[in-house]
Amino acid sequence: MSKLFTVFHLRTLAFKNRIFVSPMCQYSSENGMPNDWHLVHLGSRAVGGAALVIVEATAVSPEGRISPWDSGIWSDAQAQAFERITAFIKTQGAVPGIQLAHAGRKAATNLPWRGGGPLSAENGGWQPLAPSAVPFGSGSPVPRAMQADDIEAVIARFAAAAKRSSAAGFEVLELHMAHGYLLHEFLSPLSNFRKDRWGGSPDARRRLPIKVVEAVRKIWPEHLPLFVRISCTDWMRGGWDLPQSIEICRCFKELGVDLIDCSSGGLVPEAVIRRHPP
Repeated sequence: MSKLFTVFHLRTLAFKNRIFVSPMCQYSSENGMPNDWHLVHLGSRAVGGAALVIVEATAVSPEGRISPWDSGIWSDAQAQAFERITAFIKTQGAVPGIQLAHAGRKAATNLPWRGGGPLSAENGGWQPLAPSAVPFGSGSPVPRAMQADDIEAVIARFAAAAKRSSAAGFEVLELHMAHGYLLHEFLSPLSNFRKDRWGGSPDARRRLPIKVVEAVRKIWPEHLPLFVRISCTDWMRGGWDLPQSIEICRCFKELGVDLIDCSSGGLVPEAVIRRHPP
């Protein structure tokens, strides 16, 4: 018998079924603020019977947005605007979740229906941050290599966003470490060319994602689940791969992560992803 419609327990939460709505970018915010669009989009998923409804990749800082129209939770005003959304989701018997993200070198892009390419400063873009000054692909802007204080600031930003997420009424928190965004960029040797304590060896490349998990788990309530989304492989020779993913997931489990959301790819545009068993 299928378990799809059976109760699923994580920490103190009881999900009424196994249907979880993934975070999907809506590109409908102004200055990172959620609005009526998000209430209807997310609320209707809860009305439809899903057990968990997760908000789109929500930026922990303005420069961490994929586009200028992404939602954010770097301010108290944004957290307060989310409160009516989380409250409505709960009235429908669903659990409200949020995915915290920093886009890294893939930030400052246009809307998908306008081509999704990099935005110039004149059109609302900004210089992205990354572990190394290496662009995502041909035509992408050269990101600024992060200094030690930038890295510490990112850790603090994720922790502050976790605190606001709790205050806003979210009951599941997911950290986005996939799809070529900042934390994935630190993990992969194809994007992290640093020679300091944040790059080089596998242990050093894992340091920032692990520090983010540690900081967030201290802030996020003990009785609520913490998820992490990873790209399990870069689909590129010499890149991040499944054995490395298994190793870091063991670390995450020890740090209090409850569920790994498995995806793949997104780090480099030339990767070829197999869509069928080998």
